[in-house]
Amino acid sequence: MKKLTMALAAGAALALLSGSAALAQDGAPKIIFAPHADAGNAFWLTVKKGFDDACGLVQADCQMLFTSKVGDIQGQVANIQSAIAQQPDMIIVTIPDNKAFDEVIKEARDAGITVVANNVDDTEGAAGNARQAFIGQDFFLAGQALGAATASKFPASGPIKVLVGVNAPADNWSRRRADGVEAALEAWKKAHPDREISWDEIDAGLDYGTTGDRFGNYLTGTPDLTAYVDTGFWDVGVVNVLKDRGIEPGKVIVGGFDLVPDVLARMKDGYIQFHVDQQPYLQGYAPVIQANLIKKYKLAPFDVNTGSAIVTADQVDAIEQLSKDGYR
Repeated sequence: MKKLTMALAAGAALALLSGSAALAQDGAPKIIFAPHADAGNAFWLTVKKGFDDACGLVQADCQMLFTSKVGDIQGQVANIQSAIAQQPDMIIVTIPDNKAFDEVIKEARDAGITVVANNVDDTEGAAGNARQAFIGQDFFLAGQALGAATASKFPASGPIKVLVGVNAPADNWSRRRADGVEAALEAWKKAHPDREISWDEIDAGLDYGTTGDRFGNYLTGTPDLTAYVDTGFWDVGVVNVLKDRGIEPGKVIVGGFDLVPDVLARMKDGYIQFHVDQQPYLQGYAPVIQANLIKKYKLAPFDVNTGSAIVTADQVDAIEQLSKDGYR
């Protein structure tokens, strides 16, 4: 990760040092970002900040095309088609579905446009889609890391019961994270053959209220629940239920993904123990630097793993303001 950051910094420095002459000769890159998210999503506002900052740095002509609601695949495909019509140098896309984007991305490639997947990829990677690189998190490995962190807090005796909240069961990012979490639980089970452990899944939904309601229904039937793991940041809704029922912080281990301000507040309260940072600012920033280098120096698109760092409550004070400012 350190090497990657240094490489990106070097790329940014190179863009600045050679900036005016190269831009005057070749022109600024034109870049369109078409994600599967709507403009009200706190995570995606951080991605957009990284995108906007990098666009300003390299003087790129940039546009981000949000969907009207999260997960609107038809709307996202329409946005990509609109992007193709504008003939940019690069289109950045998310690929939450393994089939829905194959044709439109091939259309973009056939038109001579560089296409980079961002945030969520086809589960088969380049073998499943014509995109040329992926910038984002390895969801399975991140899920494993979160599952292992959660297991580190399991009590020393008694049965272990875990609930995995799969927020979008049909979407690659949510399914693969859940698979990683469950692989870690399976590994813990093998390493502790004398312990009783079980886990269930629920379709946890994509907003605090829905997640809270579905978790609450499950908790009523399983009051001795050990842990809840979310595939996104909607475990905030779970915390609301725990508070309403007078369950003290830490009695149910809680973990999820991303460092939106609501999550950090609940971590400070002691209700959330672990969250994974996939560095959304970097996900917005890196493809712009890449597009600039590709246009100027004919470099090939390259993968960037934006990481799966586990963040704990003791780290919140150091990053809370950065989250509020849109960097974390």
